[in-house]
Amino acid sequence: MKILLVGRNGQVGWELRRTLLPLGEVVAFDRERLDMSRPETISSAVDRVSPDVIVNATAYTAVDRAETEEGLATTVNGTAVGALAEAARRHQAVLLHYSTDYVFDGTANVPYAEDAAPCPQSAYGRSKLAGEQAIAEVGGDWMVFRTSWVYGVRGRNFMRTIAGASLEREALRVVADQRGTPTAARTIADLTAHALREALLRRRDGAFPGGMYHLTARGETTWHAFAESIVEAMRAARGDAVRTRSIEPITTEQFAAPAPRPRYSVLDGTRFDHTFGLSRPDWKTAFELVFADYLV
Repeated sequence: MKILLVGRNGQVGWELRRTLLPLGEVVAFDRERLDMSRPETISSAVDRVSPDVIVNATAYTAVDRAETEEGLATTVNGTAVGALAEAARRHQAVLLHYSTDYVFDGTANVPYAEDAAPCPQSAYGRSKLAGEQAIAEVGGDWMVFRTSWVYGVRGRNFMRTIAGASLEREALRVVADQRGTPTAARTIADLTAHALREALLRRRDGAFPGGMYHLTARGETTWHAFAESIVEAMRAARGDAVRTRSIEPITTEQFAAPAPRPRYSVLDGTRFDHTFGLSRPDWKTAFELVFADYLV
């Protein structure tokens, strides 16, 4: 079996390069080999590989910049994803794609299920919803995994930002009125590989479990509480090198980001658990494991 991985150098893509290997031959593309900002090139790039599975782990993720670059965000996250879906269907390949909690408006007070009505409030959220819709319109055998608050040992993410700031600044200010689930890139990649293997086995029997799933760690917290966990872990590992002595809780309005964020974006992963027979880790447990690697 041949697996085409798009986005090999991203947070999730980097981890997928490891977890997908037991499933078959992995052909991993970076932007130079498959540029999602040029949808017209996608068909020929996929044809050169002729894959059995396509895993799309790349996206336009600059949430605030998307407010002024919505056209580019929609091209990468919407139009190009549709082209990838068309190529997958032509090759009779399974398409696995990642989406986001930003497709919801954040007004709920219980975890969002897959059938909750999307209502994105940001350009980024609208672009990701466009990708979901494009895949559904093309059809074929596909799965979309929505996830949230992704972090890891590589790239630009909240964990690395707070850990670095704790060595430089005595006081931090972090939003405390947004709730979600921090989800490690490693967690996503590990669970993806297991779920994909199960899906492919069922496909052979004519029972492919396609559709939308929510894939995050378990539990929920705020950005402020997550920051506290990061600084505490840094202090336990680095001692007096950590300069941060206070983390001030602030409101979303005080943070004043260009793009609106969902106030509540916890995703209900029950369908994922039941379908694939997996148990997602609690976000705190996953964080401890990832942070240990970050310190190495």
